[in-house]
Amino acid sequence: MNKIERIDAVLAGREPDHPPVSLWYHFGLQHDNGRGFARASLAFFEHYDFDFLKVMNDYFYPAPEGVDTVRGPQELKRFRRFNPVDTIWREQLQALETIQVSLASQAYFIDTVFDPWQSLRRGLAGEQMDRLMTDYPEALMDTLEVVTANLTAYCRESLRRGAAGIFLSIAAGEEILSRDAFLTFVKPYAAKLLEAIAEDGPMNTAHVHGDRLYFDDILDLPVPIFNWWDRGPYGPRMAAVRRRTDACLMGGIDQSLVARRSRRFLRAHVQEGIDEGGRRRFLLANGCTIASWVFPEALQAIVATAQAATADSPPYNT
Repeated sequence: MNKIERIDAVLAGREPDHPPVSLWYHFGLQHDNGRGFARASLAFFEHYDFDFLKVMNDYFYPAPEGVDTVRGPQELKRFRRFNPVDTIWREQLQALETIQVSLASQAYFIDTVFDPWQSLRRGLAGEQMDRLMTDYPEALMDTLEVVTANLTAYCRESLRRGAAGIFLSIAAGEEILSRDAFLTFVKPYAAKLLEAIAEDGPMNTAHVHGDRLYFDDILDLPVPIFNWWDRGPYGPRMAAVRRRTDACLMGGIDQSLVARRSRRFLRAHVQEGIDEGGRRRFLLANGCTIASWVFPEALQAIVATAQAATADSPPYNT
């Protein structure tokens, strides 16, 4: 199978020749233009021979002119609809165009987006978000509607440029916000975005972000793929989720270990992840971003182990 056939098999519930694998970390290139970011992304993909490319996205949500922090209704009311191509996001879209030209007919790529609540918090509301949710909930929800509309417009532009799906990071951890806050300020807007692009992204992925996850509350999201820190201390593990959904599961690798363990350890760790993920509807990947200073040969060991894990191969023996 080639890279596209391998992913297509997984999405269709068929058994691939080996588990498709991809890994990612932040390049720290948000100061650069889209062409430079595309070059780094493609070099990363080609060097490690991944099966699909998760394109990082470190261009932050465009702030209304003159707003450097969101403290209350005065700033919240300044958020308006905009055309994504008229903002800093044009750099990401330019990168996607370059990536599409290079990967067309060779491999799929998916684009990273942060849910509306996270998009507002990152770089804009920050330390104010808890107070906004408590003191100004209605004004905050009005603004989240605007942010959702702008993110949806961006996602459509991304998909039109060849992305096979949107990898939506959804803040869903108890250590991030309460369950009531999650159900009020995060899930409804993430769900609305995903519903709007459901027909256009065969690899749309819900990345359930956090440690102690509200996992029961995300399984009804309209996505074909779920990704989370399944090998972390709080899980849930693959087998438990597999019993509850027919969606594809992406994970199997504890990202916190990749830069801090030997290649021998990682080969065994990967095989365990593959065994847990199963032969169908499974994509091997990290549960969240890997440290960017990781030893290159650690990533190569992970990919080689995945590529050797054919249907008739014996388990890796330490």
